[in-house]
Amino acid sequence: MRTDIFARLDREPEPPKIEIPRMSRTRLALFGGTSAFYLAIVVAVLASTWLVILDWKVMLFRPYQQWPELHGFLDYFVVLGQRGPTAVMVAAWLGWRSWRQHTLRPLLVLGVSLLLLNTTVGAVKIGLGRLGPHYGTRIGSPDLFAGGDIFPSGHTANAVVTWGILAYLATTPKTRRYLSALSATVSLGVGLTTVYIGTHWLSDVLLGWAAGLLILLALPWCEPPIRRTEAWILGRRDRWRERRRARGRPARSLPVASGGHGPAPVPEPSPAEPSREHAGAVGTLPVPSARATVHISRPRTHPARSDRAPVTSQSGGTRPPSRPMSGN
Repeated sequence: MRTDIFARLDREPEPPKIEIPRMSRTRLALFGGTSAFYLAIVVAVLASTWLVILDWKVMLFRPYQQWPELHGFLDYFVVLGQRGPTAVMVAAWLGWRSWRQHTLRPLLVLGVSLLLLNTTVGAVKIGLGRLGPHYGTRIGSPDLFAGGDIFPSGHTANAVVTWGILAYLATTPKTRRYLSALSATVSLGVGLTTVYIGTHWLSDVLLGWAAGLLILLALPWCEPPIRRTEAWILGRRDRWRERRRARGRPARSLPVASGGHGPAPVPEPSPAEPSREHAGAVGTLPVPSARATVHISRPRTHPARSDRAPVTSQSGGTRPPSRPMSGN
């Protein structure tokens, strides 16, 4: 039995029993509170309240000029919030988990979460159309409905969802706590980095955090469709394998003889019967089977009647020889 750390990389013999998160009262309370916070941010920006003034103050402070030595590192760190690279990295990890645990649930959960992220965040971005800090037209204006697409912050929401999926799919409470802290740190850093670089307003980041958290909190409602989809995909896979095995089988198999371990012997063709493959040939002799024995008999010679010995009767007399027939 392997005791090293690489033994954990082997495929498990059977699917493990994983406790799927349920929509508990705590989760419902968090979902309601986050929804209220989301709506409050949107209303505050629409009404041009103190939050918009704070956005302009942070932008005019220009953090990237205050701490220029951080710019090089944060340019790479912000990639952890880009949807393409992060989705590929997390999908590779969850794909290995799906193979190891004989289940498609990790990949399906990732797909559903990204679909919800693109739908909800993308719709609000296009609907509000807010311009970014570098494209502001008037100080103190929220710059809404101007053809922009930065409210809420997609980098921030994507960091919350993508890295939060790892905590959501954790199999033990201890691992879930560690991954939750890690995903919170990464998403918090990515959001503040976009403010530092100047690509997002502070309110964009706040709304991005709320949007990503709402998706994670709503995932237990998506578990029943995910379970049905997994059962349908695995059922189709099993039927395809059965059809593939059926095509590889012979059309008919020979019966096994009773008391034996092999197929019943094939009866040998009769020497007098021509083989099937030469039955229809014209002017050719049938070719005997390799296992058949060919018996060739010579024509018998019948002696003439005059050469036969006379037949003696019981009385001792002899019959006169009969005349030979003409034509013999």
